[in-house]
Order: sequence, then C-alpha cells, then structure tokens
Amino acid sequence: MEGEWRSSDFFNKDSRFMVPHPHRSSNLGIHEPSDFYPGTYYTDYFKNLSGYNCFVDLRDVEINGYRNAEELSPIRPSLPDLYNQDALYILSQKNDYYSHMVYLQLSEPSDRDAEIIRRAMYGYSTDLILVMEIVCTRSSLELLSIKQAYRMTYISLLEHDFATRANGSLKEILSAILNSRIYAGERFDTRRAMCDAKILYEAVTSCKFIDQKSIISILSKRNVDEMRVILSSFKHLFGQEFIKFLKNNYKCDEFGIQLRAVIRCIQSPEKHFAKQLRTAMETGDAPEVLIRTVVTRTGIDIKEIDGAFSVKTGMSLESLIKKEFNCSYESSLGWVCDGLISLLKNSKRKTVAVTILGFHET
Repeated sequence: MEGEWRSSDFFNKDSRFMVPHPHRSSNLGIHEPSDFYPGTYYTDYFKNLSGYNCFVDLRDVEINGYRNAEELSPIRPSLPDLYNQDALYILSQKNDYYSHMVYLQLSEPSDRDAEIIRRAMYGYSTDLILVMEIVCTRSSLELLSIKQAYRMTYISLLEHDFATRANGSLKEILSAILNSRIYAGERFDTRRAMCDAKILYEAVTSCKFIDQKSIISILSKRNVDEMRVILSSFKHLFGQEFIKFLKNNYKCDEFGIQLRAVIRCIQSPEKHFAKQLRTAMETGDAPEVLIRTVVTRTGIDIKEIDGAFSVKTGMSLESLIKKEFNCSYESSLGWVCDGLISLLKNSKRKTVAVTILGFHET
C-alpha cells in the first residue's frame, strides 16, 4: 500500500488518500458529460470545499484527455491568477480519485515525480518499488530535474534522504543509480558499452555469487540512458538479454532478485508497469496505480504498457479502467473513467497519425 499522495509531509491515517465513504457528503459537483468537448474534465468540483470559503471552477481551463504534459505546461502558471489561490494545493487536499488524477496532470512532471518519491519514502512504509519506478523509467535529464525539484521543495538532497530511509539490497542498487553522473552532451560510444557488458557477464559467472561490487560500480558510473546502451550491447555480444541471463545463471540471493527487477525496469519499462498493475489488482490498489500509470506514461509508452498488460491478462487497460471505476456519470468515479480512457485513446490516435505520416518521434 502506498503512502499519502498529497503534498504535505505529515502523513496520518485520517488524511490517507481514499474514495469518499458512500454515506459521506461529497464536495464534488455532479455534471453530465460535455456535449462540446469530448473527454473534457467536468467542472465545479470544489464547490463549498470543506475548510475553504471559496469556489473554484476549472471550466475555463478545459483540461481534457487530449492534452499531454507538454500541452498542459502553459496552463499551470495561470492557475493562481485565474482563481487567486493555489489550485494545486486545494487539489492535493482532496481525498478522491478524480482530484488526484487532475492533480497529477496539472503538476509539473519533475515536481510530481519528486513528490511521488517523497511519499514513497515517508508514507506508512517505505515503498522502494515505487522509488525504483521513478528512478529507472525516467531519462537521465529527467532524473536530474527530479532531484533539483526535490531539493527545492524539501530543502534536502534526494540521495541523502533515500540513503536514510531505505535498506536492503534494493537500496544499494538504487543508491548507485541516484548517485550516477549525468554527462550532458557527451556521446556514450559503443566500445565503452561493450566493455561494460563484458564486466556484467563476468560479474555473474566468475564466482560463486554475483560480484556485487562490479555491478554497483557500473550502475554508479553510468546513467539510465547509458545502461540501456550497455544492455543492448550485452545482447549483441552474448546472444541473450541480460535479464534472462541473470535468471538462468544468478545465485539465488536477495541482490540477484532485486537486480533483475531494476534491470527490467530500466530495459523494459512497459513490462514493469504491466506487472505493477497485475499486482495492484490482487492487492486492491488498482485504482491508484491505474491513475498514476496512465497519467504519467501518456505520450511515452502507454500503448506498449497496454500491450504488455493484455498479453499477461487477456484484458486491455480500457477494460480494467471500466472495471475499477464503473464508467458511470452518476459519480466522480465516472469522471475518472472518462478522463483515463480519453488519455488512452488520444495516445493511440497520435501513434496512428505518426505511423501514417512516416514520422518518428524522438
């Protein structure tokens, strides 16, 4: 179970993110779906907000499923001017899935990811898998922005806080990645990648147990982008993926198991997210994980995640969304359902358009 998602550092049972009780009065205004803006998020959902003598209406913003993170960028700075208050802060204080979805969409990606890591470390329990998800699926430059946002918001170094809160083999591996250098503009040549791939091979095969020191050394010297090149070189040299090589050859200890999880996350993010969704279905956390996955991976690899999830479960993400949120407009859950499906369909349309035009996104 994940920690509190709101921006406050003080987590307690009463402020835990949850769906409002069915007998508890809702602060959300109920609206029919828009006839003019398909996929538009509905408005008036802060009317008579408890604890705030104000009315916030995001009608003019028209935040909808057709907007990705880049398209939302011009909207974010205008929110305080539009409503003469911090709309993001008010969103963060709401304990419902719809507000959480909008909050994640409106937040700057680096700020959002820094907060996800913060709550993963300072929630009810330290969630290293969630930290791994952010650290290993973002590019090296994105990770740098996240670390800067974390320092600005919490007046602390992410690397230091993680070292303080985490423990175990996964801590050692992720700490190496967090402390890896980012070489802006420097090309990572194939020869260096081949040498590192050989070191990985020898680290697994040269002794009774995995040579942890050699593995950690590479992870601390190479950022996530460079690690993907090294893993590609490993397959070229030895004829199989490093993660499969680990599965067939590693000595069954905690470090080997955690290393496989990290490598999967770096090399095949879509498989990691699909696995997390399957696990969440079993633990009852599917709504939170669905919202986070669809919002943060739209425009990146949500189509691949959908495919990987379907292969393992025989169910599409759209079907899972309808199942978890009961796509009905009689409650705010229907708004979540509509918003997430709009994001999914928009991503698919963009992929088709790019294919038809013969363009390749970079």
